[in-house]
Amino acid sequence: MKRKVLIVEDNINLSQMQRDWFVQAGYDAVTAVDATKARSLIRKERFDLILSDVRLPDGDGIALLEWLHKEKNNTPFIITTEYVSVPDVVRTIKLGAVDYLPKPVRKEHLLELTKDVFAPLVTVRKQEPMLLQRKSAKMREILQYVEMVAPTEMSVLIYGASGTGKESIAQSIHQGSDRSNMPFLAVNCALLPKDLAPSLFFGYEKGTFTGADNNKVGYFDMVKGGTLFLDEIGTMSYEVQAMLLRVLQENTYMPVGSNREHIADVRIVAATNENIQQAIREGRFREDLYHRLNEFEITVPSLAECTEDILPFAEFFRERYSKEFKKDAVGFTEEAKCKMLTYAWPGNVRELQNMVRRTVAISKFPVLDCFGIGQGTGEVERPELDKAEKKELEKKQIINMIQECNGNISRASRILGISRTSIYKKIK
Repeated sequence: MKRKVLIVEDNINLSQMQRDWFVQAGYDAVTAVDATKARSLIRKERFDLILSDVRLPDGDGIALLEWLHKEKNNTPFIITTEYVSVPDVVRTIKLGAVDYLPKPVRKEHLLELTKDVFAPLVTVRKQEPMLLQRKSAKMREILQYVEMVAPTEMSVLIYGASGTGKESIAQSIHQGSDRSNMPFLAVNCALLPKDLAPSLFFGYEKGTFTGADNNKVGYFDMVKGGTLFLDEIGTMSYEVQAMLLRVLQENTYMPVGSNREHIADVRIVAATNENIQQAIREGRFREDLYHRLNEFEITVPSLAECTEDILPFAEFFRERYSKEFKKDAVGFTEEAKCKMLTYAWPGNVRELQNMVRRTVAISKFPVLDCFGIGQGTGEVERPELDKAEKKELEKKQIINMIQECNGNISRASRILGISRTSIYKKIK
């Protein structure tokens, strides 16, 4: 089934051109000349993405986004405008907009952004040799646990701060199992719409609802015989938790609109950076689901706890990005190594990876220094700043970068080396 895009734009020539772009790229696209027409279409049909101008004949695109927010409709939303306003950018981010694009919007950029919007929810990736770079005693212990649990059918719950490499652990479990020749599917639960969860997980039958023109395969069918990795499991709504629990208890499920049971031949590996026990006490997470997911538990240490891993990781990423940017980067200066070993790395392996990528990209010399260490995370080596002050300083840095990028959130995220999702979280 094709993804469907709603374009809200009063410039008929522009909306028709953008519609053609989407159709040529394989999407369905519908246009609306104002917010009233857009709301009418949204009530009747389900869209996978909304692209809206700020200035509309009967209001503005941000007001349309606010209406969606009140309606508890979390369809991905992109704002376009000729009049960039940083307060408007921050406002749209707080409302959950995907991006805020200054006009004229380039076709390539819009389609690439659209592809990114649909990609984060589910990804199928080949395993990378990330874990081979980890030499510390703590990580050797983790790898021993991985080797022990991988050949079993036990559900595994992986704890660890953001950026510690929980998905790499999950991939290694999959690769070491009897399911290694079958799919490995990663689902980001933080991006999982509650109302669409049943059709996303289980698929649906043709004609079940408006727009269901064909049968749709869900995650459990897509990964049949393989491993389903549920990332950020602590963000999953209570209703979706109950749905998942039933499948794990009964090992069967039915696509939406069907009365035919399917066997759930899937191994579940989940991950979280939250305290699930506290979430259980607060009534945000089901204790029975927790015990189903936590047949075996692995806690991934932070990079700061594994200093022996820092330089091997840095060299690993240097080699990767030297190839990507076609640079002849042969190593790091001694000063750079010292900086890396004494920095706290609050963003863990992901922050180190982003730093090395930036450094390789801009360096004119074969021996690298560290460019922008700590960029995008706040300066963690300032003991005089408390947590709230650091958070506010970080927020100001991000807003300043968005202003420098003329409101282009995608460009700001690339320069800062953090994802758009991280920008949204840090500004809210």
